[in-house]
Amino acid sequence: MIFCDTSTLAKYYVPEAETDAVQSHLDGEDQVMASELARVELMAVFHRRLRERKWKKNEFQAVVRQFFKDETAGFWHWAPIDDDIIEGAVKAFSSLPDLLFLRSSDCLHLVTAVHANFDEIFTHDRHQQNAAPAFGLNFVNVK
Repeated sequence: MIFCDTSTLAKYYVPEAETDAVQSHLDGEDQVMASELARVELMAVFHRRLRERKWKKNEFQAVVRQFFKDETAGFWHWAPIDDDIIEGAVKAFSSLPDLLFLRSSDCLHLVTAVHANFDEIFTHDRHQQNAAPAFGLNFVNVK
C-alpha cells in the first residue's frame, strides 16, 4: 500500500506529462491510500478545469463518473481527518523550521501519512516535497 496526496491523484485523471507513469504505477499497487481531504481537493481540480474551459461539460462529467466508479470499486482508500490529525497539524506548525513554507492542507496530508504509519508520500507538490523530511517522511514522485 502506498500513500498519495492530491497532486498525484490528480495526475491519474488529468492528462499531464506524468499521467501515463502515474497511472501505470498506481494501477500496479495493491492499495492506494490518501487523506479524505484529497476527495474534495480532487473534485476541485476537476471543477477548475471545467471553469477554466480546459474541459467541456461532458469531459468533466466523464472524469467525475470514472472517479466515483474507482472509488466505489475500492481503488482509493481514504484515511479520515479526525481530531488526532487536526491536533497533529496544529502541533506540527509549532515546531516546523521558520523558513519552511507549508500550506495547511499540505500539512494535513503529511500528518495523515505519518498517522497512518507510512514512511513515504507520493507527491508532485514541491511544498510537500520540501516539508516531508520535517515529518520524517520521504517523498516519491512518479515520472
